[in-house]
Amino acid sequence: MSGTYKAIGINLKSTPLGEADRLLTVLTDEWGLVRVVAPGSRKHKSSLGGRSSLFVVNQLLLAKGRTLDKIIQAESIESFPGLSQDLCKLTAAQYLAELTLYQALSDQPQTELLCLLREHLGRIETLPASTALASLIHATFHLLALAGLTPQLHSCCISKQPLALEPDLDWQVGFSAAAGGTILLDHLDRIRATPPSTTTPRVAAATGEYGTHEQVPKSPELLTHLSATDLALLQKLTQPNLIPDLLETEPNLLHSHYQQNWLTIERALRHYAQYHFDRPIRSAALIDVCFASADAPSSRVNHDAIV
Repeated sequence: MSGTYKAIGINLKSTPLGEADRLLTVLTDEWGLVRVVAPGSRKHKSSLGGRSSLFVVNQLLLAKGRTLDKIIQAESIESFPGLSQDLCKLTAAQYLAELTLYQALSDQPQTELLCLLREHLGRIETLPASTALASLIHATFHLLALAGLTPQLHSCCISKQPLALEPDLDWQVGFSAAAGGTILLDHLDRIRATPPSTTTPRVAAATGEYGTHEQVPKSPELLTHLSATDLALLQKLTQPNLIPDLLETEPNLLHSHYQQNWLTIERALRHYAQYHFDRPIRSAALIDVCFASADAPSSRVNHDAIV
């Protein structure tokens, strides 16, 4: 089908195509996820050169093609140049781009997703570099929430018993992607201690005759253990303006002493996202390199003040 159409979108992925073109994956407001050709954008003086860079938001005029649509005109609306000037911020942005690609839909509006991504990229770019990890985690949580994948954080996924944070250095709770969130460890232990085989009546579908079958309790995969501090920080992620608010009211929570806590939360949410999207987050390979702090404590530190 021939014709042209307009769209506002952000470049999330770019790969070389032919001798001078780029193939862009763009999240658009009106049409969702689209793959388009930016012709000649790799040429030195191309007008599409900068406009086809990652994390640039453009007003696009697109021409439909048989297999791939083509950019006819692009006018930049917003860009995030500060992201490329800091490795930690760039890694965080690439991480969020992957998550967005996994949940974005094609052929339908993605207004909320586009607005949320732009908002968080702007925060990562403008806030101090020391907040990049916490900002990434906050954005990840809200992307998961928009996808309908908010983890359960205030009660045990197995027993439904409310979690009561305790200012105890040894207090821990489990976090399982398969279960959907937090698990009290004593309930998990009871499941594991249940005899492997019990018999319960069943009715054969074809004959209507009664019989027995083995019912084996399933122990959900426990991805990580969370301390009281980890869980308290994790529960705060529901707040829409968490990181700017922390900078004003509780900047100590963004101090390097809490780096290990934030890294633990990132790993928990990373596994949770990978489990539910059934895709690896490749950018996460740089997380430990970028955010490991030389002056951060080598072992976990519990800070009772926030519990």
